[in-house]
Amino acid sequence: MRALVFTGPGVVEIREVAEPEVGDGEVLVHVVTSGICGSELHGVRTPGFRVPPLVMGHEFAGRTDDGTQVIVNPILSCGACDVCVIGLRNVCRKRQIVGVHRPGGFAERVAVPRAAITAPPVELDWTAAGIVEPAANAVHAWSLAGAPAGARVGVIGAGAIGLACLQVALSGGAAGIEVADHAESRRAIARGLGADAAVAQLTGEYDVIFDAVGAAVTRERSLALLRPGGVAVWLGLADAVAGFDAAGLVRGEKRVLGSFAYTDADFATAAELVGGWDLGWVATFPLIEGADVFTTLMNGHSVPVKALLTP
Repeated sequence: MRALVFTGPGVVEIREVAEPEVGDGEVLVHVVTSGICGSELHGVRTPGFRVPPLVMGHEFAGRTDDGTQVIVNPILSCGACDVCVIGLRNVCRKRQIVGVHRPGGFAERVAVPRAAITAPPVELDWTAAGIVEPAANAVHAWSLAGAPAGARVGVIGAGAIGLACLQVALSGGAAGIEVADHAESRRAIARGLGADAAVAQLTGEYDVIFDAVGAAVTRERSLALLRPGGVAVWLGLADAVAGFDAAGLVRGEKRVLGSFAYTDADFATAAELVGGWDLGWVATFPLIEGADVFTTLMNGHSVPVKALLTP
C-alpha cells in the first residue's frame, strides 16, 4: 500500500510499504482522511522523539471492514496508573501515540487498538471527521480555563488549534473574542468565523488567553495581558522555554495552565461540535501529493491553514 513516510531530517516521501499486521485486540482502519499537524511539521524539521522511518498521522478517520465510520483517538495509555484511573489518561506517564510511536494515518490502511476507535453520534462529512482530533484539544483547553459565559477571550495564533479555540469559545458563550496572528490571510479567516477582532498582536486585557503558538514571546504576552486573576492556557509547543514575569504572575494572582491533548469526554464533545462548524479553512489533498503539501507547509506557507490527506 502507499504511505507518506518520514525518512530523514526535513524529508517525507510517498513510498510503497507493507500492509499493516492486525494484532489481537486491534482493528484495521481504511483511512479516508488524515490531517497534517503542526507538531509533525516541527518534528520532521527538527527530529526528536519521532524516529524515521515512520508513517506519521495522528489525526485521522476512516472506515472499518464492515463500513462503519470511525474516528481514531490516537492516545494509547496504560489505563491502570494513578492518573489514568481518575480520567487523565492523556497525561499517562506511559502513554504512546499512534503516528508517533507506531504507524499512523498517512497511509491507505492502519491497524489500531480497538479501544482507540469511536463512531461519531451521527455520521460526519469527512472534513469534519478529520478535524475532531485538533478540535478536541480546543475543547480540553476551554474546559481547563473554566471561563464563564461573557468572558473576554484572547487567542494567540490562528492556525488550526487557534481557530478551533475560537470556535469552541464562541460555542461556550465567550464575549469579545480577539485573535492574533502575523498573517493577514489567517486574520481574515478568524474574522469570518466570528472573532470580534483579528490583529497582528493582542493589546487588550482578557479574562482568558489561549496561546496556540508556544514561543517564549507569546507565553510572556499571554500573561502580561491577563486581568488580575485571569487564566492563560498554553497549548503551543514551539519552544521549551518561557521568559515570563513571575513576579507579575504572583502579584496579579494569575494562573498558567498547560493543556495537553484531551480526555475521552473532550474527544466525544468535539465529535458532536465539529459538524456545525464552518470549516472553510480546511483543504483536502490526495495522499499521492502528500510530500509536496507537507514540505510546502513545513517551509512556512500559511495557506491552507489545515491540510487533510485522503487516499
